[in-house]
Amino acid sequence: MPHNRLFGTRGTKSYPTDALRVLQITRRRWRFPRSDAAARVARMSHPDPSLFDVRTVADHPLISNGPTSSLRLVVPGSATAGRYGLFEYRVAPHSPGAAPHVHSTFSESFYVLSGRLTVYHGGDWQPYVPGDYALVHEGGAHGFRNDGDEEAAFLILFAPGIAREQFFFEMAELRRSGRTLSPEEMTAFYARHDQVMVDG
Repeated sequence: MPHNRLFGTRGTKSYPTDALRVLQITRRRWRFPRSDAAARVARMSHPDPSLFDVRTVADHPLISNGPTSSLRLVVPGSATAGRYGLFEYRVAPHSPGAAPHVHSTFSESFYVLSGRLTVYHGGDWQPYVPGDYALVHEGGAHGFRNDGDEEAAFLILFAPGIAREQFFFEMAELRRSGRTLSPEEMTAFYARHDQVMVDG
């Protein structure tokens, strides 16, 4: 069978000569022995145990946050180098949660796990169901409550990871002591935790 510039012959079939040459070069270039491939995979390891953290629910369970709510510090900002803080929050049926307020130095995200969570934003209260997500940017007025007939469970993510847990710890101590703050003291307490209450 005759040859020409574009086609070569192999057996009874014709192949583009240039394409055949590229195929042969590519096969030679990318053919690795099995032992080399195994060695490459074996070297991909992370022996430093400090690069992996686990916080189990057994070690960090839900704690009371008053008569109608509970929370769990899934991971505070102190455990993430200040990148974010993640809390699990639960509110009993037909119960208040947080009145409308504003944070100026961190954002707050809500992800509904179960029940129905009513969130304040844009001057109105709107219900959200499992799988719904809401992001409140810095300076955005927001609040939450449970208007439903079952417990509402949701995640709250703070970013960056300020020491938001201190707010809840101090609130718990106030409830335990039975002390009532004056309006001026309460305003100062909120300000210390970057929280300004608003009408809503």
